[in-house]
Amino acid sequence: MTTDARWASIDAFAEQNRENILRDITRLVAVPSVEGKPEFGKPYGPGPAAALDCALTIAAELGLATHNDGNRIGWAETAPIAAGKEYLATITHVDVVPEGNGWDADPYTVRLRDGWLLGRGVADDKGPGILCLYALKYLKDSGAALRYPVRALLGANEETGMTDAHYYVEHYPQPVFCFTPDAEFPVCNGEKGGFSGELVSPVFIDGVIVDFAGGVAVNAVPDRAVCTVRAPRSALRAVDGVTIEPDPADPARTVLRGWGKSGHAAMPGGTVNAIARIVDCLLQSDVCTPAETAYLQVLATLHADTAGQALGIAADDGVFDPLTIVGGTIKMENRCLRQSFDCRYPTNTDADKLTAAMRKVCGTAAALENVSSRVPFYISADHPAIQILINTYNEVTGEHKTPFVMGGGTYARHFPLAVSFGPEHTDLPLPDFAGPMHGANEGANFDKLIEALKIYILALLRLEELDF
Repeated sequence: MTTDARWASIDAFAEQNRENILRDITRLVAVPSVEGKPEFGKPYGPGPAAALDCALTIAAELGLATHNDGNRIGWAETAPIAAGKEYLATITHVDVVPEGNGWDADPYTVRLRDGWLLGRGVADDKGPGILCLYALKYLKDSGAALRYPVRALLGANEETGMTDAHYYVEHYPQPVFCFTPDAEFPVCNGEKGGFSGELVSPVFIDGVIVDFAGGVAVNAVPDRAVCTVRAPRSALRAVDGVTIEPDPADPARTVLRGWGKSGHAAMPGGTVNAIARIVDCLLQSDVCTPAETAYLQVLATLHADTAGQALGIAADDGVFDPLTIVGGTIKMENRCLRQSFDCRYPTNTDADKLTAAMRKVCGTAAALENVSSRVPFYISADHPAIQILINTYNEVTGEHKTPFVMGGGTYARHFPLAVSFGPEHTDLPLPDFAGPMHGANEGANFDKLIEALKIYILALLRLEELDF
């Protein structure tokens, strides 16, 4: 435990506010905030706008100054920041991935079970967002001399493009240092590159596949998928994880349902892709047209492994974990199938190499469309700000951890000097009733969230002492 003289006050503040923090996390989670159709003044749809309004309302109740820039991004701050004034920042997001399937209860009603909060966003990223607001409340109410004002940024488009961060960087002066509580402890000082797009089929004329749908987000492994085909039940081969049933709307059609295990695209270990199971069933059954079969073979190559070996894109630089790639969603649109993919890559490959390899796999059977990419980033673990974060974490927890790099993509990469800083703990096993970020029954350990708040407050106080 730290011997910092400020610790007793920090510890008391966090413990005294446990119920208030639980209340406010519950309020924010209750606002469904999946990206929706843009509306006037609501560029990411009504859900994220409502969640941003809720978060800023909570911030105002805590006595913080607030600002909402057109429902793109908002912030709370210890005091209004004068033009040209250097400042520190945190950044979290109020948007969430779709709830998906497999929940035991309403995803937007927080449940507390055996010390765990359950609900969409409790870990990613509404719970941490509330922690940041309470950290600023402590800084403001404690009377601590703040060399740098502190701004808690609240984004509304992290899960589907981070255009909120792009907008902020283009329109506002940048913080001298920023951390985002949107990953794992202790400190992540590097993130893999990202490569995503769609594998699109030709237009299927007189095809066997009537419809194919699966997945809820590009950056999540799908646990369910469904495909309707013009083929009798007797023609389809049984495959693990696929149920086969007649189509009640048409006796000449059959419905295939794939069942898997969901998880975050950046950490696909232990997941099972439901789309892949249906693709396997269709190929083994050999019921599709030549064009459909050729396209399904491309998908089978994508789904063959999450390291990209079958695609010929596997990569490992010895600094980051090896490359990962998953297929996230599939849909039928204008008689074409569109399979999305999400790839996270280390420094010894790049988007051009990945594009060339994917196109080679596609051949004439599929087209590679809507490709986007982001390069890896890395900040030395020796930087004084990172040392403050890691040392604060270790002092509070009694651990001896070191900074790490990861495959997930966070807001940190968009700022000149930023890292991700908790609050997840990879060494804390999830109970059977809780799920991971982006999964069903998303869970966060409440005691660890309260501990994270204490870490954030102390770390911010120590960053105030640093010359940037």
